[in-house]
Amino acid sequence: MPLLREANITPKIDAVIWEEGYSSARLHAGGFDTTPFPALSTEPQPRVCGNMECAGGWTRPWRNRRRPVFDGLWGCSGRCILAMVRTALRREAGDGAESVPHRHRVPLGLLMLSQGWITRAHLQQALEAQRKNGSGRIGEWLVSECGVDPERVTRALAQQWSCPVLGMEGFSPETMALVMPTVFIEKFGLLPLRLAGSRILYLAFEDCRDASMALAVERVTGLKAESGILNESQFRAARTRLLQCDSVETKLEAAADADCLAGRITAILEQKQPIASRLVRVHQYYWLRLWLERGTTGRAGLLPVSREDMLDYVFTASPSI
Repeated sequence: MPLLREANITPKIDAVIWEEGYSSARLHAGGFDTTPFPALSTEPQPRVCGNMECAGGWTRPWRNRRRPVFDGLWGCSGRCILAMVRTALRREAGDGAESVPHRHRVPLGLLMLSQGWITRAHLQQALEAQRKNGSGRIGEWLVSECGVDPERVTRALAQQWSCPVLGMEGFSPETMALVMPTVFIEKFGLLPLRLAGSRILYLAFEDCRDASMALAVERVTGLKAESGILNESQFRAARTRLLQCDSVETKLEAAADADCLAGRITAILEQKQPIASRLVRVHQYYWLRLWLERGTTGRAGLLPVSREDMLDYVFTASPSI
């Protein structure tokens, strides 16, 4: 099971000790970038500092330009890493709004009624049960109160979200437990289901598709994330199996403001010296994944093959960040 360690981030930027004799990483400037990060290389490559405003200290011949790597490139000093992290945080924060446009969807009950899968009496009975209990999804009440086939509810959800119905074929909980921090699986109602070929990762959702989560997984792994709906009973059984498996060690921390978060991420990169790292925003969270040594990823993008020498940080941040 993953190890979650919760802590408050208190140090400010002036508390970070800058050391000149190390290497670092690049990040993307500008707006929110929806393209995958550069692929992890297995061979050392010449690097220049990724900070656009670097004063040129990277030209010193004694610098090690292999570590740490952030968002694909190296930086020459702590100050440059901090500048790069700040740019990445601005990129991920955007204007503070979700990037996925709102789409009006036909309510599930009306969709099933139009398909002839339920009667008007069924719908009224389910809505009344939902109203009296004050909770529960309409699909659950159609199954429990009206005896509707759960498979029809699953098919209706897939139509509502314009995505396929997925099956359990090829599900390996030991492998899929390494894809993302389990805190996201527990909070956002999804689970990584299987890898198809070498470039497609299927994500299963229980009742609605989360495009923001799928995009974050794409950008960290370098794989194409395809989303679908999984039958409720299968989803819950698969999630139980997955949560019982060992995953990448995860540390959960809280940040009061953008300066604290930037300083903390910079300090982590200085201390851990990763050969690769990725930072993405997932709703109110910031997810930082570190690859500490080579050989921790497979040929398919950055999908891990082992939990060793890898580390996840999940930061909860103020809405103003």
